[in-house]
Amino acid sequence: MTALDEYKAQRAELIASERALRFDAQTIANATDKEKRAVEIVSALRAKEAQEIWNADAEKLMYPGMEFLTAKKTILGTKLYQVVKKLPKGGLLHGHMDAMCDAKFLLQSALEYPQMHIRIDTVITSGLTLPLPQFKPLTADLCAQYANAPSLTSPEYVPGSWVPLTKARNEFAHGGSEAFDNWVVGSMMINPKEAYVDYNTSVKIWEKFATTFRVAGGMIRYEPVMKQYMRQVMLSSIEDGISYVELRINFFYKLGIREDGAETLGHQDYLRLLREVIQEVKGKMKAENREDEFIGAKVIYTTLRFIDNQELLWYLEDCMTLKKEFPDLIAGFDLVAQEDTNKPLIYYIESLLWFQEESKKRGLDIPFIFHAGETLDDGGAADSNLYDALLLGTKRIGHGFSLAKHPLLMKMCKERGVAIEVCPISNEILRLTSSMPMHPLPVLLNNGVSVALCPDDPSVFGNMGLSFDFFQ
Repeated sequence: MTALDEYKAQRAELIASERALRFDAQTIANATDKEKRAVEIVSALRAKEAQEIWNADAEKLMYPGMEFLTAKKTILGTKLYQVVKKLPKGGLLHGHMDAMCDAKFLLQSALEYPQMHIRIDTVITSGLTLPLPQFKPLTADLCAQYANAPSLTSPEYVPGSWVPLTKARNEFAHGGSEAFDNWVVGSMMINPKEAYVDYNTSVKIWEKFATTFRVAGGMIRYEPVMKQYMRQVMLSSIEDGISYVELRINFFYKLGIREDGAETLGHQDYLRLLREVIQEVKGKMKAENREDEFIGAKVIYTTLRFIDNQELLWYLEDCMTLKKEFPDLIAGFDLVAQEDTNKPLIYYIESLLWFQEESKKRGLDIPFIFHAGETLDDGGAADSNLYDALLLGTKRIGHGFSLAKHPLLMKMCKERGVAIEVCPISNEILRLTSSMPMHPLPVLLNNGVSVALCPDDPSVFGNMGLSFDFFQ
C-alpha cells in the first residue's frame, strides 16, 4: 500500500468513526432502499432550488436558512416546502398554547361574541401609530353600560373605557375593518421590521414579544374562545402531519372568564375543555377514517419564572391537584419567560426539590420538562439553568441553545436520553442567531444528542405547524 492509499484509508476510517457518533448514525446505517432513494431525491431537490431560487440573484442576498420572516414568501413557493409539508411529523413537543393558533383565527373567533370588548390607553390621532389594544369579555351589566360607548377613533373616546369589539371594528375611522384587523393581528405578531430593525437584539425583541401575549391573552382566557382555539390548534396540527401535541399552558392567571363574563373559570375547567376538544377531534377523525392521524394531546403545566418561592408553592400544589384529577393530561411541569432577565432555576431549588418528593409521596409522576439555555449567555445564571435542569432530572430541555458550549452536559443528555426541544425559527427571530447556518443544532446532532424540532410560538412568528421549522 502506498503512502497515498494508506492516507486515504485512514481518512475514510476517521470520517466513519466520527459520523458513527451522530444521532442519526444507526438510522442511516439501517436505511431501506426506498429511504435511501428518498434521501437522494430530496438532496437533489435541495441542491437544485438552492441554485435556482436562493442563489439566482446575488443582489437580493437570498440564501437557504436566511431570516425566516424575510424568506417566508419564497419558502412557500418552493417544491421542497411542499415535500416537507406532506411529511408525517410525529409529535409537537414544544408549543405555548397561547401562541399556537393563527392570530387571524383568534380575532375572528372573538368577534363572534358580543361580550368581547376592547380598549386602549391613549387617543388615536392617526392610523400611522396605533397603541396596544386590550381585550376582555364583560358581564351582562357591564355590556349594557358600555353598549353606547363612543368608538375608539371617536373624538369623544375616553382612554381606558371599553368598547364592544364589533362596534370598534365597524366604526374604525382609519381604514375601516380591514385596517382594524391588520392592527389587532399585527399586535399579536412580530413583523420583519420589528425583528430585524426596530428590536434587533435579544433583549429588545423580548420587549415586543411579551406584548403579543398580553393582547392575545385577553381573548384566549374567555371560555368559548378558548375551546375554539384549542380545537383549531389540534386541527391545524393534524393538517401539517402532526399526530401528537404537548401544549405548554400558562396557569399563571388563577382564573379565566366564563361565557357569561364571570371571572370564575378555574384551571380544572381549562383541562375539562381540553379533554372535550381532544375527544371531539378524535371523533371527527374517526368519522373521516383518519383516526391514525391523531393520537392525542397533553399539557405541560407552566407558570412564570418571575414569581417568588411562596407563589411557586401554590402553583406546584395546583399542578399536583390537576395531575390527580387529570392523570392522562398532565405531562410535566415547567417555568417559562425570558431566562436572561428573570429568576434562574437555582432560585427555586428548595421548592422544586420539595415538589419532587411530595409528588412521589402522592404517587404522582410529574417530570420536569424545563426551559434552559435559551440564551447567548456563557457561564452566567441563564446558561447555568442547564446544570440545574439536568441535576433535577429534567425529561427534556426546552431550547437548550447554549448547550453546545457544554461538552459534558451534551454527553449527559446523550447518555440519559434527554431530548432537546430545538426551536430554530424562534431562536432566529428572538435574535439568538442570525440565520440557520449559524444555529448550534448541527453541533447537538453531531454529538449524538436527541433533538425534536418545535415551533415554540407559531402565532407570533407565523411558523404554524412544524413544516417551516423542518424546512429551515
